[in-house]
Order: sequence, then structure tokens, then C-alpha cells
Amino acid sequence: MVLESPVPRNEVVTPDSLQCFYTGKVSDSIPVHVVFHADYAGWKGRQSPVVQNWLQTACIRPEPNRPVCIPDTQGRLASVLVIAEPENILWSLGQGPHSLPAGHYHLVETAGAPDPDPYLLGWGMGAYRYTRYRKNENPACMLCIDGAKDRLRIEALLEAVTLVRDLVNTPASDMMPQHLEAHMRSITEGFSVDLSACVGDALIEQNYPTIHAVGRASVHPPRLIAWHWGRKGYPRVTLIGKGVSFDSGGLDIKSSRGMRLMKKDMGGAAHAAGVASAIMKLDLPIRLQVLIPAVENAISGNAYRPGDVLTSRSGKTIEVEDTDAEGRLILCDAISQAVEGKPDLIIDFATLTGAARVALGTEVPAFFTNDTGITRELVGASVHVDDPVWQLPLHRSYRRLLDSDIADISNCSSTDYAGAITAALFLAEFVPDAIPWLHFDVMSWNTSERAGRPKGGEAMGLRAVVEFLQRRYA
Repeated sequence: MVLESPVPRNEVVTPDSLQCFYTGKVSDSIPVHVVFHADYAGWKGRQSPVVQNWLQTACIRPEPNRPVCIPDTQGRLASVLVIAEPENILWSLGQGPHSLPAGHYHLVETAGAPDPDPYLLGWGMGAYRYTRYRKNENPACMLCIDGAKDRLRIEALLEAVTLVRDLVNTPASDMMPQHLEAHMRSITEGFSVDLSACVGDALIEQNYPTIHAVGRASVHPPRLIAWHWGRKGYPRVTLIGKGVSFDSGGLDIKSSRGMRLMKKDMGGAAHAAGVASAIMKLDLPIRLQVLIPAVENAISGNAYRPGDVLTSRSGKTIEVEDTDAEGRLILCDAISQAVEGKPDLIIDFATLTGAARVALGTEVPAFFTNDTGITRELVGASVHVDDPVWQLPLHRSYRRLLDSDIADISNCSSTDYAGAITAALFLAEFVPDAIPWLHFDVMSWNTSERAGRPKGGEAMGLRAVVEFLQRRYA
């Protein structure tokens, strides 16, 4: 049975991430003061005796990132104070949109630098709530964006982050491969994009056998979604995103607990789409290719099995050690497709391994690369935009752990150790050394709420990658 359900237009996620801002003058707009903790005593001393007395009695120890509402003599909200951390200013206003009373606000001073953009961006990311299935009951708080130095960049990043969060938060019932394709078509509307999809058995005909093998057991046909954007004279950059709409584990089935959040297993595809949307919005001088292998790793009578040998697009044969190591199988065919175009750079994103979370926790994405220059550039960009990433090594000696007795390579390690590294080494088998390559192993999920980062789907490393690409090509 093949199910190719239509996707109603009004069910396609269309991020509207800028409703938390306003432009122009508003007579009753409330001033917001952002002050470093070290400067708080001096700032307090410059306030009126009424404000000083109120702060002394009602707000003895202001907490970082938590807005403090300061009343006037009539008890009405007169201003807002936020204590910022110098090493983490991006999230200073992240709690504001959902902790302040409804109304209009404007920045009157920002700690540390005259550039308000990090504060505005943090406010915008903190304003996010996923509202597809229920209304947002929080008050409408709006911050003036008129003082932004680079408003286009703020808008592009907020739209990209919102896109990733919305896609990852959407349940699998509304995010099967055909839905993912519909979202990609919606994202690219308004841009000069050539988008196509290779679907179902056409994957065999056009030589994407591992994508087909992983997705063939689902009633939702697997597909490779591809789009191109940009002028031919620009450097070619290929973005690849793991698009597993839901991962049951296949015949090596996951536990119910392990399966609970597997709607987020298309987080790599969401990241690739988010980065691509920012590239197009910012009009970077890049010839962009996006490849998203989209499948559901389901179970049926024709599911691929442990012990099967698959022949990949590159011709390498792969012994299936574990059907729950499906992400690298669909990525290897997409990587081989990218390599054929001889790009200047390949970047792939995937919710690939639990081992990366064991190594770095849930908040820091791991990256691997075959180019030391990329490491320096990416880490510098990451620090600059306060979007942490961390390199793990492509330790070539571990390649032996992927040896197969009957095929060119096994799809996962023969041990429980170094799982993130061996997964990256598997992908590296399909990338020639001459092509710079960057692989992200991301969580795509906030396990708890923090300032500017609500619980649920999350873009991790996205802003760092956009900054890295701007520096490298613009």
C-alpha cells in the first residue's frame, strides 16, 4: 500500500517570528534598562530616591536575565530592569516576552556595547511558542526594533530558528516525507529555486538504493528532496539534512521510551532548511544545493533486516548491523549525490547518535570535519554569535570498528564505544578528502526551558553556521 496524502495549504508551517516587534513611536512604551551586574550599584545610585527605595526593599538581589518591573508612585509599570551577564548577553531579554505584562517596550540602554542586535535577537527567540494545535495564551509583549543595526540579519535568523523549531515540534502524523516536501516547497516560495523530489520506486531507478531501503516499509513513500538556488558563478555549497520523519528503530525496534521523541529525528532536515532560508534571505554569494533524504523508518513485511547487504549510490556495499542506525544510510546516498557536483563545501546535519549527547550533553552539538581550516573558522564564528559547538575527532584508527566480514563496511560499530565518531567515520567514507566537509550531530531539542530557549524543538549551531558562511564567502 502506498499512501501519498495531500497536504492542505493551511497546514504548512509558515514561520511568523516577528510579531514580537514593532516600529515607530508609541506614547505609552515602557523603557527597558539592561545593566551588567558589576554596574548595577552605580546605575541604582543614579535613580530617583523612590526607585532606589523600591529596589532596596522589593528587589534585594536581582537575578540575571529576569526582568524586574519598577512601578511609579501610582503603582503602574514605569520601567523594566534586566541584569545581564557579560559572557551571555544574547539571552538577557529571553524571558521578557513571556514574563512581562502585555504592552510596548523599548530599549533605553544596553550593557556592554551600543549594539542592540543581540538583545533584540534574544527577545525574538524568547517570544517563540509552538501554537499549531493550541492558542498562545501569553500576553502580547512587543519590543521596538527601530534601533537595530542589521534588521535584515535579525529577521533572517529569527525566521530560520522559528522554522527549525516549528518543523521539529510538529508530530510525525503531520510531518511524514510528503509533508516535509510540502514544507520545503513553502519555504522556497518567493525565491528563484529549482525544487524537485525523487519519490518511491523512482529512488531505485535513479540510484538512491539506501534511501529506498530504509523508507520502503512505510506507507508514506520515501523521497530525496532537492533544490538549487544562486548564481552559477558563486562557490557551490551543499547542505544535507537527515529527514527521518519518525524512527521506530526498524526491526531492531526501540523501546517505547526511546521512541517517544523520535518525531525530532528529522531535525537535521529542519536545520538544513533553516540555514538555507537564512542564506537566501541574506542573499549570500553562494550557489546553494539542498538535499533532504526523507523517510519513515517503519516496520512491515518488506522492511530491511539486520544482516542485509545494501549497495549504496557510490557502489560501496554496506552490511546492516543495526536497522536503528538508519540515518547514516540515507545520508550516504545524499552525500554521494553532492560529491558528484564537486562542491566547494558540504555540510550535513543529523540527529545521528546518542553517543554525542553522552559526550557533550543535550545543549552543545558535536561537529566533525576533514579540514582544519574549517575548525578555526567555525569556532570563531560560534564564539562571536554565542552559539556553542564543539569538535569531536575523526579518529581514523576507529575505522576498523566498522569492518564487515562480507561487505565493504558495516553501518555501525561492533562495540558500544565512540558511537558518534564511528558514525562520522561511516559518512566520511563517502566524502573524498579533496572536498571540505562538515558534519553536525545535533540534539535538536531543549529538554528544559531556559531564557530564550523554550522546551521542545531547537536550532543548534544554526547561527554559528550562518556566521561561518557569511565570513567565508561574503
